[in-house]
Amino acid sequence: MKLFVLGCSGSSPGPSNPSSGYLLEAEDFLLGMELGNGTLAELQALRDPFDLDALVFSHLHPDHCADFTALTVFRRYHPAPPYDPRVRRLPVHAPVEAPSRFAAAYSPDEADRAETDLTDVFEFHPLHSGTIEIGPFRVDVGKAAHPCEAYGFRISHGGRTLVYTGDTGPEAPLEELATGADVLLAEASWTHAEDRPRDLHLSGRQAGRLARTAGVGRLLVTHVPPWTDRDAVLGEAREEFGEELTELVVKGATFEI
Repeated sequence: MKLFVLGCSGSSPGPSNPSSGYLLEAEDFLLGMELGNGTLAELQALRDPFDLDALVFSHLHPDHCADFTALTVFRRYHPAPPYDPRVRRLPVHAPVEAPSRFAAAYSPDEADRAETDLTDVFEFHPLHSGTIEIGPFRVDVGKAAHPCEAYGFRISHGGRTLVYTGDTGPEAPLEELATGADVLLAEASWTHAEDRPRDLHLSGRQAGRLARTAGVGRLLVTHVPPWTDRDAVLGEAREEFGEELTELVVKGATFEI
């Protein structure tokens, strides 16, 4: 598997850094994971958006899905697409409210929202805890601790495994999802403090501790907001898991898994 980072800024885009967005590729199948603010531009710099074979969203906060509306415009109105999107709709695996939420974001005004239907372009599949197959990938879906319907993913192919936490507090069953993974892509939105809100995000220390207790091979830290000290978050994670095995991801980075 190959992992591409389109953007990794947490909660909002940062200077020259879009919000959350990743690509995972294996066997010529391209899976998009999140599509936050600014990521469609980065996708176009790297690949043709029509190369996407499926999309998966951990949850529906804008920093993880805002560019979905732009992708809708791209797929509906591109003057010379390589295929008719009505014939080959793009599969979208997302929380159950995704069709109505994305339609509301796309619609120009309140009167049109009820009439907006994005299923001419997309094929929606509601997520739930359990295992699904997306192209060549086995995806184990687990609940995340966040103030909305949210999930983490364990994605496997060819004997290799990537676990992505999505946005989550430490109370979620993360260790079970991450156990023995080759790579853990973990959000860490702030430095550690005992009075941080519950069921929201991980600190750098908690991300590093999760990597250690789950016995993963490598920790990639992501989703650090523009107002958070990235070096401090990375330092916490490395203190818990080890400097050589812990890396802070950046826009444009590529990883072999």
